Amino acid sequence: MAKTAVLQVPITKSLKSEAEVVASDYGFSSLQEAVRVFLTQLSVRRIGIGFGETDVILSTRARSKYNKMLNDLKENKNFTRVSSVGELMQSLDAD
Repeated sequence: MAKTAVLQVPITKSLKSEAEVVASDYGFSSLQEAVRVFLTQLSVRRIGIGFGETDVILSTRARSKYNKMLNDLKENKNFTRVSSVGELMQSLDAD
């Protein structure tokens, strides 16, 4: 039998309850299983952690280019539409 250790993490009852609901929604049999999976993935650096959305701030020049691309897309200019990977590769080879 593998040696085990107990990790004690104080959390509020409401956090535990909310996390149990989400863990169940994600298909875990328990919150403990979800924590074990998370820690296993963390231990082999397979977890990326981010908090919230990151706002992208464009420079004036980049914003101008971006707006031009959006306008071109709306007007169906300077864009090539393809319906398959093969068609995309042919289009890229043609350029």
